[in-house]
Amino acid sequence: MMPLLSSKRASELPVNEVASIYQADLQNGLNNTEVSHRRAFHGWNEFDISEDEPLWKKYISQFKNPLILLLLASAVISVIMRQFDDAVSITVAILIVVTVAFVQEYRSEKSLEELSKLVPPECHCIREGKMEHLLARELVPGDTVCLTVGDRVPADLRLFENVDLSVDESSLTGETEPCSKCVVPQPAAGNGDLTSRSNIAFMGTLVRCGKGKGIVIGTGENSEFGEVFKMMQAEDAPKTPLQKSMDILGKQLSLYSFGIIGVIMLVGWLQGKHILDMFTIGVSLAVAAIPEGLPIVVTVTLALGVMRMVKKRAIVKKLPIVETLGCCNVICSDKTGTLTKNEMTVTHIFTSDGLHAEVTGVGYNRFGDVMLDGEVIHGFSNPSISKVVEAGCVCNDAIIRNDTLMGQPTEGALVALAMKMGLDGLRDDYIRRFEHPFTSEEKWMAVKCVHRTQQDKPEMYFMKGAYEQVIRCCTTYNSKGQTLPLTQQQKELYHQEKTYMGTAGLRVLALASGPDLGQLTFLGLMGMIDPPRTGVREAVATLITSGVAVKMITGDSQETAIAIASRLGLYSKGCQSLSGEEIDQMDVQQLSQLVSKVAVFYRASPRHKLNIIKSLQKNGGVVAMTGDGVNDAVALKAADIGIAMGRTGTDVCKEAADMILVEDDFQTIMSAIEEGKGIYNNIKNFVRFQLSTSIAALTLISLATLMNFPNPLNAMQILWINIIMDGPPAQSLGVEPVDKDVIRQPPRNVKDSILTRSLIVKILVSSIIIVCGTLFVFWRELQDNVITPRDTTMTFTCFVFFDMFNALSSRSLTKSVSEIGLCSNRMFCYAVLGSIMGQLLVIYFPPLQKVFQTESLGALDLLFLVVLTSSVCIVSETIKKLEKVRERFQKHGGSLFQFKKLNGSPFHEV
Repeated sequence: MMPLLSSKRASELPVNEVASIYQADLQNGLNNTEVSHRRAFHGWNEFDISEDEPLWKKYISQFKNPLILLLLASAVISVIMRQFDDAVSITVAILIVVTVAFVQEYRSEKSLEELSKLVPPECHCIREGKMEHLLARELVPGDTVCLTVGDRVPADLRLFENVDLSVDESSLTGETEPCSKCVVPQPAAGNGDLTSRSNIAFMGTLVRCGKGKGIVIGTGENSEFGEVFKMMQAEDAPKTPLQKSMDILGKQLSLYSFGIIGVIMLVGWLQGKHILDMFTIGVSLAVAAIPEGLPIVVTVTLALGVMRMVKKRAIVKKLPIVETLGCCNVICSDKTGTLTKNEMTVTHIFTSDGLHAEVTGVGYNRFGDVMLDGEVIHGFSNPSISKVVEAGCVCNDAIIRNDTLMGQPTEGALVALAMKMGLDGLRDDYIRRFEHPFTSEEKWMAVKCVHRTQQDKPEMYFMKGAYEQVIRCCTTYNSKGQTLPLTQQQKELYHQEKTYMGTAGLRVLALASGPDLGQLTFLGLMGMIDPPRTGVREAVATLITSGVAVKMITGDSQETAIAIASRLGLYSKGCQSLSGEEIDQMDVQQLSQLVSKVAVFYRASPRHKLNIIKSLQKNGGVVAMTGDGVNDAVALKAADIGIAMGRTGTDVCKEAADMILVEDDFQTIMSAIEEGKGIYNNIKNFVRFQLSTSIAALTLISLATLMNFPNPLNAMQILWINIIMDGPPAQSLGVEPVDKDVIRQPPRNVKDSILTRSLIVKILVSSIIIVCGTLFVFWRELQDNVITPRDTTMTFTCFVFFDMFNALSSRSLTKSVSEIGLCSNRMFCYAVLGSIMGQLLVIYFPPLQKVFQTESLGALDLLFLVVLTSSVCIVSETIKKLEKVRERFQKHGGSLFQFKKLNGSPFHEV
């Protein structure tokens, strides 16, 4: 069977040689027998998506989390030990966590199927000498395909016929401007990237204008589009920092739990107690120590974060991704459609008599003004500017209807400019007699018109195109309404202005009009660009200030990329830029060393984007990648956080991403990062509360067991404490409102454990206060060495009140209760109030008194307990104050030290 050529190789060969290799008949096409033979070998023109894992397997895979496995082991041990209450509560906790995570992530792995939606379903193909309307999947290598305006290219084609064919490749290459096609072979030297292969039409791209024919050189996975598919298939989404932290915490808790079992069994055995009894006690304590509420709170906190993000017009598809944003220290953003609107806009007008006008407004609409020296120009108030705009509007085939462009982006920009000046009706004033269409070879367009109300007057030509082509047809230039001879000096002035505009990243268009194509009057130049979105510059500045590096990756030229990056504050003097070709010449190690210094990557393909992200990740970066095209899909999946644009994003891009910005607003990323940092803080607050309470309960019972004291709490009381520990008060810490100052904090290091030294100290201090306070109450009540219901009730209520005050101080690790507001978290207030009401019912409601073996307490007893248990909150708040004083002192001390050094310097003169 014939060999398949790569698009690069096919673009370098003459058409007849490509046809010979593919055994293709350019005029009559293939016969049906040959088509069947080739399809049997090459397959259908579609992507082979491997069979999906069954739902039950996906559900089971959720149980691989170490914390979940530990809880499962605890549940099994509880059943063996006949502790059925613990077994049931742990099992319910596991099912809640696993089900929520499964439902949230059910749709997150459909990116491969979505690729097929961009493959066009139908096409026009020549077979056995006849034009046939076929499904695109039926094409085989060697088929002859016909393209017309509006068609999606059904496979990779080597073009052999071309009539003004222009193809929009932005979804594949990131290029804003449609690519003009040709049929001549391309030189091998300058044929490195997709944009330079102008005789190839790529699968999934859109025909903007003209028509053409081509030989199918690649179908399905053998196309350039298929290369993206294969790269996505090979790419695994990385584990999120939170998942890594939870894995570490689960392993730590397992280690501590088994350590407790070992120590208690050893001590008991040394005391001469029965080994099996000691094992039962050790396992019971270990099970009690495991905070089964932790996975629930993590999942619920993340789910609530996802809901809040929906209100901010961002859809998060994977729960842990919200928190990952808090660790993000690099954002790699696609330029076209993400930082910019993917809408060409005229920004600068230079008239032939030397006037410079600025144009405001973005996109294909009438919103914006033409400003000349601070004055708004409208209609014919300035003839020099009006003439340039008139030429651009009349020599034009584009239509803007309801702010939607039908036609070429460049022509759309000219129509939008005319709309801003109120001159868009000028085209209807002329009757078009003749048109010379734009071609990629000639690079100009001209129309011959006559005014509707002056049809007896001579016809007029309007011309637009590349400066070099237009100026060649001009003999005069317009100067304040007068027509003057075009001198060499004037030409040099215009060329200088054209060069200046080009280096600023603008696409430059020259315009002229006159009675004959060889005797035109030069009217001026227009500079246009795909401009930045509003608000992006401010968002970028805030991100950089908060320690997040922002890098632009684009398929555009260096000049355009740097111009946009400079406008956004991403690129300044001293910054570096890197091309896709330069990336190809580097290995991963070299790129890793350079990547942190580069602000702009231009002429970048999907493979380059992937290499950039991998290099940043190798340097320890937590990378967010934004994008909207097929060319971004692989990088979106490889990044720690893939962010797709909701409006302009392709389906495959949205499915590959972890997060979708509904309004394509780059600023939403700011809110997402703030939310991520806030969520992580809430999880830390919960961990502090859970572990301090768990350690306190564990220590209390362990001390009583090891020192042969009577047990201060009975089984039902321990169960009630467990419910409070893992129930509403604990869960409500996860919904604490996000602190507005959190955005100023630098991204956290992903290698940092959730249990920092500061957090461990606070946990231990709270635990020691709770244990000492509870043991004091137990000792105080146990004066007669006989345990009574009053003794256990006082001890039990003391522990519960300690829990409530501990939860109050755990609402923030750095701010006091007065700073965050006592009632700012209503859910917490309701949870604590409900728990206190429940505790009072347990003490005073007769049926519950029997169940929990309690008795009524007096008002003075309750007052004594409240005063005593508030100590845990007072000490915790004092520690926060001391930490703030120390931080201020360190800052002040550092500056004072610098001042003393300066004053003590031998070079200091008074």
